[in-house]
Amino acid sequence: MSRNKLLLQKGRFNMKRRDVLTLIGALVAAGPIGCKPACGEEMSGYPTGTDSNKRSPLKSIEHGGFRKALMDDEDVRTLKAVFDRLIPEDQFGPSASKVGCLDFLDAQLTGGYGEASTLYREGPEQPHEEQMLQKAQFIATPRERYRAGLQALRAYTLETDSASFADLPPSRQDEILAGMEQGTIKLGTALDARAFFELMLTNVREGYFADPYYGGNKDMAGWKMIGFPGARYDYRAYTDRTGQKLNLVPVSLVPKN
Repeated sequence: MSRNKLLLQKGRFNMKRRDVLTLIGALVAAGPIGCKPACGEEMSGYPTGTDSNKRSPLKSIEHGGFRKALMDDEDVRTLKAVFDRLIPEDQFGPSASKVGCLDFLDAQLTGGYGEASTLYREGPEQPHEEQMLQKAQFIATPRERYRAGLQALRAYTLETDSASFADLPPSRQDEILAGMEQGTIKLGTALDARAFFELMLTNVREGYFADPYYGGNKDMAGWKMIGFPGARYDYRAYTDRTGQKLNLVPVSLVPKN
């Protein structure tokens, strides 16, 4: 029998919140002299519910609502086409746009991420700094990079295919995206096409698998696809079931109605 299972059966992991506060209060009142191992109480009753606090409900991103960062209709059409080629609908799950990845990205670009509030944006201190770090550095914010990148992608396809990216057949869209990823397609001298591809790929993955609270992963489709149980409070009841299929229903930070 595993140690965790033995402890659960003895109830040592189980303690009510009120008991914890009572015990802490007693220890403080007794002072260091009165705090002996024998003054503790056995824990009992760990929480099994996973609902959030109804008195302070979280407000999640609204699907299909008014957009604050992605306001150009043609940019949205281009980005939807790109996202749905990176994560297309198939037998395993819906496409990126169907699970709200555009809503997710709009919310991110509207806030601190879009403003690069936590990123270093000064110029390089040493020549060849990007080669030293083995990654590109940008002074532009993610919001500015999306605006410039989508316009450059649109200009590229209008020149090479006489059509917007969103109107091209999927095979041609894949060809262009593969060229951006491999660095064989240039979107002008002022834009790093490979880095822009990596930015879109990173963000669509985040939108597909982040908690639905942030606008993507609608109906927890991404989590259901990979079998992720979500933001559950407590897994102690399952610690000794390694390798077993638990069939847990995914749980989000978004409160149940």
